[in-house]
This record gives sequence, C-alpha cells and structure tokens, in this order.
Amino acid sequence: MYFGKTRQSDQSGRVPPNQNVTTSFPVLHTGDVPYYEDMTKWNLQVYGLVDHPMLLSFEDVKAFPRYESKNDIHCVTGWSRLDNVWQGVRACDIAEKAGVKEEAGYVILHAEEGWTTNLPLDDFLAETSLLAYAHNGEPLTPEHGFPLRGVFPHLYFWKSAKWLRGIQFTKENHPGFWERNGYHMRGDPWQNQRFTWD
Repeated sequence: MYFGKTRQSDQSGRVPPNQNVTTSFPVLHTGDVPYYEDMTKWNLQVYGLVDHPMLLSFEDVKAFPRYESKNDIHCVTGWSRLDNVWQGVRACDIAEKAGVKEEAGYVILHAEEGWTTNLPLDDFLAETSLLAYAHNGEPLTPEHGFPLRGVFPHLYFWKSAKWLRGIQFTKENHPGFWERNGYHMRGDPWQNQRFTWD
C-alpha cells in the first residue's frame, strides 16, 4: 500500500507484518495544514471525566517535565520509520495533573477541523505515550503536527493525532474520523489491525 520512493527491508524483528522501512518521513493527512502565526491563540483543552479540567497554553504544556523517547513508528499505509527521537510531555503526566476519574476507560483526541481519534485509556497512559512538540531535536514542522501531536508508537501512526486541541476522557469508546470510515478501533500493528474486519 505504501508508495514512497525509499524502501529498505528489515529483518531485526522491529517491523510489524506487511510494513516497509523508509528513511523519509511521509506526510499524510486530511484537510488543510494549520499554520499558527500567533501562539497566544492556541490552547489545549483537557476535559471529560477528570477532577481538574485544564485549558493549557503552549507555554503551560512546555512547563511540564520534558521527556525524550526514541521509538519506531508504523503507518497503516505500509511504511515504518525507525529510530525517531521525540521530545515533549508524557501523556501520563497530563492525565495525572487532570485527575482522571476511575470510571474513565477511553480517550478521544481532538485536532483541528474537528478531526478525532480514539484510544483505550491504557494505551494513552503507556510508558512510551507522548505529547510531542519536537522531533529529532527540532520543533515539529506544521506538516508533522506543530505545535503538538500525539505519539503512541505501539499503535498505527494514525492514532498519533497531529495538531492537537483537546484530550477528552470518556467512559465509552467513541470511534474517531478514520475509525468511522473503516479503520480498526485500536490499531495494533503487530496484530495487523488495520481495518474494522481485521
């Protein structure tokens, strides 16, 4: 399914089934790329089943402890990119600050233009889960999600929503944009969970 120009085979056990390794960083999304000229107009809302709803500025986000994570990412379209280094805030630190209620079981990530994706709470809280504002030591580019994107490397990369604007904790699992259009509700690349019927 992946039509990129650079492919490499990898036999190290790091690449899930039916994936091709690339050294490029393909750009895939729906809608327009947002460009933020005035970051004072950007915020991140954390709400839903939490004790302490938050409306965070970009500076508020960057005030959380900075975390760095090196991992591989796997796109549902068939490419994998190895050894990415992300800098940002651990998702579990955001959840802890908000005080997630016991009845919460899922997370809905809200991005620009009404785009959403859903995650089980355990996936959001995983040790490798990050809200990233930098990649390989450089601020994210607009095409790759500036100012803030999710990074959930144990799931297919569409779950790592770009241009985040909201994190909603819910009791029930509500399908996001691609999930309503046939993609798998969880998206584990090692289980080849690409589509609803997988």
